[in-house]
Amino acid sequence: MKKTILFAIICLSFTSCSQLMQVASQLGTTAGSVLPVTNAENISGLKSSLNIGIEQAVSNLGVQDGFYKDAALKLLLPKEAQSIVDNIRLVPGGQALVDKAVLSLNRSAEDAVKEATPIFKNAILNMSLTDGVGILFGGNNAATEFLRKNTYSQLQAAFAPKVRASLSKPLVANVSTSETWNTLSSGFNSIAKSPVGSVAGLKQVNVSLENYVTEKALDALFLKVAEEEKNIRTNPTARVSSLLKRVFGQLDKK
Repeated sequence: MKKTILFAIICLSFTSCSQLMQVASQLGTTAGSVLPVTNAENISGLKSSLNIGIEQAVSNLGVQDGFYKDAALKLLLPKEAQSIVDNIRLVPGGQALVDKAVLSLNRSAEDAVKEATPIFKNAILNMSLTDGVGILFGGNNAATEFLRKNTYSQLQAAFAPKVRASLSKPLVANVSTSETWNTLSSGFNSIAKSPVGSVAGLKQVNVSLENYVTEKALDALFLKVAEEEKNIRTNPTARVSSLLKRVFGQLDKK
């Protein structure tokens, strides 16, 4: 009834159908218009997307073979240990020790990465409101790069103890990664110190596995988070909430 009365009043106020249609169009636009996305929504959407990305990254990496069977992320021996690989034939049972050390390194990374979720999420909470718009309309990994730039050092310091603990766990054949590495490196270093090793120009290998695994694990996490961020930015079906659809839907219009 109210709509009918409103329409009758409009009809009396305008003398032509064209004017009437123009007003009707304007009324319809106002009634169906969508309020612009606020900065608060933008930052909330970004944080939500990063949380989703982190959870997905950890679930992909923090399982058996999450690192080991991913060709792009698999941990090999540190580059400082290349001389061991090049001269492994000199160490009795050397190749088996290398294979076991590589598997152990990856098992330690897979184990330690499970602890990353609360550390990363705490860092996300500190993203300010003013950062939101610039990050949202940045590149496909703008939020991930912001997170890396502003939190990497803190994450590294917090994550290292988790890695240290994982290196000490008996994760492969009831032997820890640290033990396997020490057996391999000490065997090689004994040869490097011998007269034969001196003639061959071999140098002893001294590597911090904790730093190496920490760096590789964090790099892998950021890579996976970036993949998830890009997916949410470019794939509407990946936006699993109304907030994500509303915030990242702005990018579809660009």
